[in-house]
Amino acid sequence: MSPHTLGAIIAGGASSRFGTPKALAEVDGRRIIDRVASTLAAAVPTSVLIANDPVIADALPLESRPDVVTGAGALGGVLTAALWAQETSFDWVLAVACDMPFIETALLELLVVRTAEARTADLIVPASNGPRGVEPLCAAYRTTCIAPIRASIERGDTRMIGFHREIRVSTIPLDEVIAIGDPASLFMNVNTRDDLDRASRMIGRVR
Repeated sequence: MSPHTLGAIIAGGASSRFGTPKALAEVDGRRIIDRVASTLAAAVPTSVLIANDPVIADALPLESRPDVVTGAGALGGVLTAALWAQETSFDWVLAVACDMPFIETALLELLVVRTAEARTADLIVPASNGPRGVEPLCAAYRTTCIAPIRASIERGDTRMIGFHREIRVSTIPLDEVIAIGDPASLFMNVNTRDDLDRASRMIGRVR
């Protein structure tokens, strides 16, 4: 475990497609947010929660804060977490979405190891098969990302990768990710009721 990396669960979304707080939905009898929290706790010594909804903020025995910038989506959550890390003298924040039921401790530990090895990188992010090619809501952000994220939000670009050209990005290759697990399950997000049903059907097939 790295004493230089703060863990942060990003749970500021409105769950508009799900209808109720998706982080509190259960997969195989266990809330998704509890799954994420225990996995993150195995990789870093200290974790916090970024949540705008008081119901979500009270869901875990973790310190929580709302987004420092409203209307910026998940990027606002990452900014809030990075500022919290800076305030508490952490060099990095390991940010994980609250709706990933099958994220693996081994992947988070690999990200933490890479932060300890990093000399110049501002962001360490795993490759994925998704449309962005990387998974920025399971990634380690150095606090040097704060200014570029703020600038991106201020110009109206709240994409999770909108500021990547302004920082030094280190990508964990896809083959290293696949050695840990299937990216389709590792990075699965539960955004809809259909996603929840699919996640429930995946139990037993996930490594």
